[in-house]
Amino acid sequence: MPRSPMSSMSPEFQIHGHQSPRAGGGGGGASQSKELPENMDSLIDLGEAVLPPNPAAKNPNKLTLLPLIFLIYFEVAGGPYGAEPAVQAAGSLYALLGFLIFPFVWSIPESLVTAELATAIPGNGGFVLWADRAFGPFCGSLMGTWKFLSGVINSAAFPVLCADYLARVEPSVASGTPRYATVAGMNLALSFLNYTGLTIVGYTAVALGLVSLAPFVLMTAIAVPRVRPARWLTRGRGNNWRLFFNTLFWNLNFWDNASTMAGEVERPERTFPTALLSAGLMTSLGYLLPLMAGTGALDAPQDAWGNGFFADIAGSIAGRWLKYWIEVGAVLSAIGLYEAQLSSSAFQLLGMANLRLLPRIFASRAKWFLTPWAGILASSLITLAISFMSFNDIINSANFLYSLGMLMEFAAFLWLRKNEPNLKRPYRVPMRLPGLVLLCLVPSAFLIFVMAIASWKVFAICGGLTALGIAVYYMMAVCKSRGCLAFIDEEETNGEIGTGDA
Repeated sequence: MPRSPMSSMSPEFQIHGHQSPRAGGGGGGASQSKELPENMDSLIDLGEAVLPPNPAAKNPNKLTLLPLIFLIYFEVAGGPYGAEPAVQAAGSLYALLGFLIFPFVWSIPESLVTAELATAIPGNGGFVLWADRAFGPFCGSLMGTWKFLSGVINSAAFPVLCADYLARVEPSVASGTPRYATVAGMNLALSFLNYTGLTIVGYTAVALGLVSLAPFVLMTAIAVPRVRPARWLTRGRGNNWRLFFNTLFWNLNFWDNASTMAGEVERPERTFPTALLSAGLMTSLGYLLPLMAGTGALDAPQDAWGNGFFADIAGSIAGRWLKYWIEVGAVLSAIGLYEAQLSSSAFQLLGMANLRLLPRIFASRAKWFLTPWAGILASSLITLAISFMSFNDIINSANFLYSLGMLMEFAAFLWLRKNEPNLKRPYRVPMRLPGLVLLCLVPSAFLIFVMAIASWKVFAICGGLTALGIAVYYMMAVCKSRGCLAFIDEEETNGEIGTGDA
């Protein structure tokens, strides 16, 4: 998780084929050309919502390339906010090397895996569909638990961050009832924006991205005459490697999150690889260039590089006007991060409902906007509840769960490549199986390292949440067998996922 302007908390606390019988989730690929049935009795109109088979197939407002680029960008980064502690932890040299090398170690492998699987199985639900197809519904459900909880917990930080920045202008927002009202109001307003449609969210992300990145482009350009390359070679003293690696991980993960919305993307087999490549370049340069400008133009002490220090750098280089712009950009970036993560979480629940892992209410869509209103509501309520809690061990736990999910995702990728070689893959990682094992091995080793340095509280929390996820899976199975809850019929799901079958 982010990748984000987490100036209110230290990243040290943030580590954060053929159609299978089960492959039935949300609408992408082949399902996009599938007509809705003439017998409209197969749709259940609740006035507020329309239930599947697949209303996305009739949705004219598909995500195109540009909005998808910025949604992926906000899933991952949202700007260089939050990168400063890497300098604080290990000095200029290691920070620059970290943001130069780490994308090759982590971001590129995750992006390649996402590109292949999102184009081969381009349905809503993303990684849940991949785990379900490879290992069965139990693993699909467990993947959904890990990734969903990780995402909604991470989302809770962004309204809090907005309140922190607003408190600099209006001190009364810093505590008490005004703060609670601000956080709740931000959650409500941002959730409603998400409800109005993924296309609106996508183009909002474009606008937010351009406005929040612009001050860093200006800062970098203005800093060029003052840059002294020798400053880039400064090594830190008393280096905090745990903080350093946590910062890199926090700022460069979540490349697979947009896959949960693949059923809403126009021509995902072409759009996803291009969007991932473009967002990857934008993210890498968006971190590296401001860090080069800041470390090269100023002789700031190592311990000054805390969260939010980019605003001070901008003020020293160009004046207070740019400092204020970067602070406003932090709020805008937090809004973009919240919107992208909420969309991902809501469409993940929709995909899980289409797989019959959750009740069909989560597959229902708003009548006017075709957004998964139940998923948005559930995600927003959980995020709102967590917004008023202490984040230290919870954020660590969220990223621990994310790491577990990524290990399963890499395993599903390798399993599908080995056992379903004839699965149509519009984008295919150009490697044979031994090379793919090596591609996944390096980031997997890092994931294991991230989990190994977690505290005993994190192990306890994650163990409890995993047990809860397992209990939910078996409870859903009992509900299906006894008819306690309404689930999508199995025949409704057949053929709805674009599976890339030959």
